[in-house]
Amino acid sequence: MSEDVIDRHAVRVRGNPDGPPIVFAHGFGCDQTLWRFVAPAFEADHRVVTFDYIGAGGSDRSAYDPVRYASLDGYADDILRICAALDLRDVILVAHSVSTMIAVLASIAEPERFSDLVLITPSPRYLDDPPAYTGGFAAADIDGLLAMMDVNAMGWANYLAPVVMGNADRPDLTDGLEATFCSIDPVMARQFAEVTFRSDNRADLPKVTTPSLIVQCAKDVVAPPAVGAYLHEHLAGSVIHEIDATGHCPHVSHPAETIAAIRDYLEARQSARQVRPA
Repeated sequence: MSEDVIDRHAVRVRGNPDGPPIVFAHGFGCDQTLWRFVAPAFEADHRVVTFDYIGAGGSDRSAYDPVRYASLDGYADDILRICAALDLRDVILVAHSVSTMIAVLASIAEPERFSDLVLITPSPRYLDDPPAYTGGFAAADIDGLLAMMDVNAMGWANYLAPVVMGNADRPDLTDGLEATFCSIDPVMARQFAEVTFRSDNRADLPKVTTPSLIVQCAKDVVAPPAVGAYLHEHLAGSVIHEIDATGHCPHVSHPAETIAAIRDYLEARQSARQVRPA
């Protein structure tokens, strides 16, 4: 069973086998290769784990189950199964985009499994819910994207990649993200897109007991600063760190700033544990 899970998700383990485990979970349309600029920075001190969701990267696409992945809970269960297969405890779970809410769900299901959540450009809901909540997208925006995916299995990647990546002055980043989008199985990508952009996890936030870091980009049209502020307000025990970055993928476009934000948070957490009275 453990080997099946590891193979199914193309799990890769690197770094210090005796260090605290740090698991990196990629976002919609991505795969584990997008952590290549950030994950290696933690290998000296951590047991570093990367993986692919079913349908992405080197995952076993025959394992896809449209019923299981009709909600984010199926993806959260995948993370829990990977952690169990590797017998990981006190996990630092670093998640990007929609994986931030997958991480939230995983931590609610098994809070004893995780020491910290690192939520990079998180959003509990991408759709606007006026007047109280601004998610960044109108319902018509999402309807249009899904309709595009229905009629043009790859054209959506050309549309969405520059929106997600930002940094128009660095077209190589957009081209790389578009190529990753196009590598995802189109049927699986279509369902994951609908689950991602129509999910609403605001009610789950008060259930989280795991300390967390919110990494917010200064300019991000997918998860604008107002969303990060909302999350910080409703996620007890959270710390928010805004980095001077543009776009929704700072681990690709601004890796040094992303690494520094994570390190600063983990060092502060370690210091707090050391001075805590017995």
